[in-house]
Amino acid sequence: MRLQKPLLEINGLKKYFPIKGGVLGRTVGEVKAVDDVSFTVFEGEILGIVGESGCGKSTTGKAILRLIEPTAGEVKFEDQDITHINAEEMRKLRRDMQIIFQDPYASLNPRHTVEKIIGEPLLIHGMNHAKERKSRVKELLEVVGLSAYHASRYPHQFSGGQRQRIGIARALANNPKLIICDEPVSALDVSVQAQILNLMEALRDEFNLTYIFIAHDLSVVKHISDRVGVMYLGRMVELTSKDKLYDEAKHPYTQALLSAVPDPDPDIEKERVILKGDVPSPADPPTGCAFHTRCPMAMDICKTVRPAFLPVEDNHFVACHLYDGQQQNISHYQLNKEGEHV
Repeated sequence: MRLQKPLLEINGLKKYFPIKGGVLGRTVGEVKAVDDVSFTVFEGEILGIVGESGCGKSTTGKAILRLIEPTAGEVKFEDQDITHINAEEMRKLRRDMQIIFQDPYASLNPRHTVEKIIGEPLLIHGMNHAKERKSRVKELLEVVGLSAYHASRYPHQFSGGQRQRIGIARALANNPKLIICDEPVSALDVSVQAQILNLMEALRDEFNLTYIFIAHDLSVVKHISDRVGVMYLGRMVELTSKDKLYDEAKHPYTQALLSAVPDPDPDIEKERVILKGDVPSPADPPTGCAFHTRCPMAMDICKTVRPAFLPVEDNHFVACHLYDGQQQNISHYQLNKEGEHV
C-alpha cells in the first residue's frame, strides 16, 4: 500500500434527512443516514467502504462531494475545508473530485452521444475548442478499453460493462485526483466485474488516482482495496488494512459479515455467525452502540454508552467496548453501577 500524505480528511460527518408529518408538513423526526463518521484517505490509495444496504455508504460518498449537503461535520480536501465554500468554488473543485455511479443504465443521458457525454465536463471546465474536445474524448475512450468510433454512438447501443467504461471515461475527463466509486460493479455480471476492477486498478497506477470504493460485496472490496472501512447504521465501526480486516476482524459486526462470505473450497468449514433480529431504523437508532440489539457479545455498557472510534492497534480503528481504549470506560461504568468508589 502506497500511503503518502492525506488527500481527504472527514471529521464528524453527519447527514440527517427530515421526516415530515401532519397537516402542515412539520418536521417530526430525522433519518440519521450518516451519523458522525470520521476517516482519512491518503494519496494513491483505494479505501473500500462496506456494509449492509441502507447503512449510509452511498450517502457518505455523495455528502463528501456535496452532491447532497452535509448536516454537520468537516470535509477537508488537500487541507482545504470544502464544507462551506460557495457553489462557484465547489464547481471549480469538481475537476479534482469525481464520482462513478452505480447504475450504468441510469447515469448516462440516452439522448446524447458518447462524445457529448464525455465531452460535457471538458466544456464546463473550459475546453471550448470543439476539435480539442473531440481528440480528448477519443483518447479517453481508448484509455478505458473502447474504440474511437464509439464516440458517435448512443448509450443504448452498449452493454452494461461498456456503459460503465463510458462512465469511467467521463470521470477521468478532467484529470481528477479523487474518484468516489458508488458500487460501480454491482449491476454487472461477475465476468464483467473482474474486467472493470482490473481496469480501475490499472488507471489508478497510470494516473495516480485515489479511490473511495463503495460496495456491499466483500470479495470485490478485498480484491481492489488497500484499506477497508465497515459501516453499520450510519456509523463507521471498523477501519484497517484489508489483510488485517479479513484475517483479524475485531468488531462483532465485521466478524458476522465475513463469516457469511462463501468459500470456493467446499472442504473448508467455516463457523457462521448468525445475527438475530433486523437492522434498526435509522429514524430511531438504538442508544449506546447501534449494534448492541443484534450483537452476540453485548454488555450493559453497550446499551447506554456510545463507543468511540479509536485505534486499538497500529492503523486499526474500532468502535467497540470490547477493546483497548475502552477498558477504562468499562471498569469505570461497572464500578459506578455497583455503587463502589472509583
